[in-house]
Amino acid sequence: MNQSRKKTKFLVLLTMFCSIQVVLMLTPLGYIPLGPVRATTMHIPVILAGILLGVKGGAITGLVFGLSSVIINTITPTITSFVFTPFYSLGEYHGNFMSLVIAIGPRVLLGVLAAVIYHWFKNKNNKMRLFGSGVTALVCTLIHSILVLGMIYLFFGPSYAAAKGVEVSALFGLLLGIITTNSVIEAILATLIIAPLTKVLEPITKKVI
Repeated sequence: MNQSRKKTKFLVLLTMFCSIQVVLMLTPLGYIPLGPVRATTMHIPVILAGILLGVKGGAITGLVFGLSSVIINTITPTITSFVFTPFYSLGEYHGNFMSLVIAIGPRVLLGVLAAVIYHWFKNKNNKMRLFGSGVTALVCTLIHSILVLGMIYLFFGPSYAAAKGVEVSALFGLLLGIITTNSVIEAILATLIIAPLTKVLEPITKKVI
């Protein structure tokens, strides 16, 4: 495959993944309300793009995820949306530049890590692709959740605790509870979806990367 055709195929596949992100954002499937927080499936196309399209594809799809988080938390905010968008405030609690960092940074890194971890498995043993894609999905989802919640704790701890109606001293336990419930469910879901999809789609996309 010459470079021009290879680039075109990459762009087509990348557009497909980004379009899936937009569809998820515009439907209840992308951000699922669970009381004052939202569970998400938006991480799944990012991880899959990283696995199939490499670092560049994963990073761009992750960027779309991050921007969608800013948009959805601006137009349909919850009480804690200020940690994801500088364009929303709750009383005295305001989003700022770090809101953009939290919304976008871990999502771009998610796609990059998916590419790096999966290709480490593949280069280690080509027969470990199914196992490697499952582990990649599980590990990347958990790392993503830990990064997002850790940055919330670091940059918005007191404000987030006040918005949630808990003491600052109890915030760490609250965030840990989110990781061990919502985040684990998201990780298991990603693993169950991504591992078989990788097996099916990789032969189609393997010439792109």
